[in-house]
Amino acid sequence: MLYYLFEYLENQYQLPGAGLFQFITFRAAMAILLSLSISTIYGKRIILFLRKKQLGESIRELGLEGQSEKAGTPTMGGVIIILATLIPVLLFAKLDNIYVILLIVTTIWMGAIGFLDDYLKILKKNKEGLQGKFKIIGQVGLGIIVGCTMYFHSDITIKQEIVKDGIEQVESSNQAKREFLPEQKSTKTTLPFLKNNEFDYASLITWINPDYIKYSWIIFIPFVIFIITAVSNGANLTDGIDGLAAGSSAIIVLTLGLFAWVSGNIIFSDYLNVMYIPNSGEMTIYIAAFAGALVGFLWYNTYPAQVFMGDTGSLTIGGIIAVIAIATRKEFLIPILCGIFFIETLSVMIQVSWFKYTKSKYGEGRRVFLMSPIHHHYQKKGIHESKIVARFWIIGILLAIITIITLKVR
Repeated sequence: MLYYLFEYLENQYQLPGAGLFQFITFRAAMAILLSLSISTIYGKRIILFLRKKQLGESIRELGLEGQSEKAGTPTMGGVIIILATLIPVLLFAKLDNIYVILLIVTTIWMGAIGFLDDYLKILKKNKEGLQGKFKIIGQVGLGIIVGCTMYFHSDITIKQEIVKDGIEQVESSNQAKREFLPEQKSTKTTLPFLKNNEFDYASLITWINPDYIKYSWIIFIPFVIFIITAVSNGANLTDGIDGLAAGSSAIIVLTLGLFAWVSGNIIFSDYLNVMYIPNSGEMTIYIAAFAGALVGFLWYNTYPAQVFMGDTGSLTIGGIIAVIAIATRKEFLIPILCGIFFIETLSVMIQVSWFKYTKSKYGEGRRVFLMSPIHHHYQKKGIHESKIVARFWIIGILLAIITIITLKVR
């Protein structure tokens, strides 16, 4: 809203300094400062409110060190993250930008699903919370919304480089500016570490008949649904010890912020020879606010946690990360960038599959890990959770660096 106010003041009254709001970097800086302030200053009040209402976590006895001490710790702290993200976005972002709209819808949608799950667990004393099938339905519903919007909305386009003589222009010290075709709809995305690193979802169906390109949404939308479901569940599984999900997510989000800013800036996308996505740079404001909210939440969520994010936070975090990756056409980087989520999910899949297989073969279920997700395995081995979290953060930073390197390593 402030963007439109200062745009009006600049156009009508030439107010000094009003032009600053035209710059994405300035608005992103303001968004992250405001979200940090909201999550740290007002986060404490929300925690006190949750404690007053006795909205505390009920802990299942899993035989983990320090587990009983966490009983009664306020949960549903994801509300802090959501509010600290949305308020700066509403103030500093262009609210008519389709990418910003998609992220706002994602935040509210996934936040509502997570909130309902936490509500059933805490207030209704239903230990299982929202049934898994209803969570999946909610995630699939969001995937359909995002997929259809990405495919059909006229404002979601890319600019493709003109290929001359069948050979793309190559970088040199005297290289002329790249030439682009007009903005167009496309189901292209980016493949990491490959020289010709663009992949078109439509190619999975057009090899049968080129005329089938109009049905490429049949391929694209299910991919979007799968990515959103997988990442949101991965974030949910990662939220098992103090600070792990929030800290890992902050690293991921800041990396995606770099990709969004580069992809939405024609100069830097030209220099780095990456896909230019018009209007996508506006996501940087949202990402900055979201990163600030996560870091501010960590103030209260690091060991020993004063609040847990609950499914209200973890499902929302995963959904937002997935949508940003899809919007910046970097979804194939998710296994690397979101490697912590990926490892946590994989550990659960391995544990459950092996247990079922050995039970059917030997009559007794056997385990690969002492406990899954894998962070609990290390807890069982006697490693303190704060050390586990710190090491996972270090791994997350290394994965983020590898992800950034893909901008040039092909």
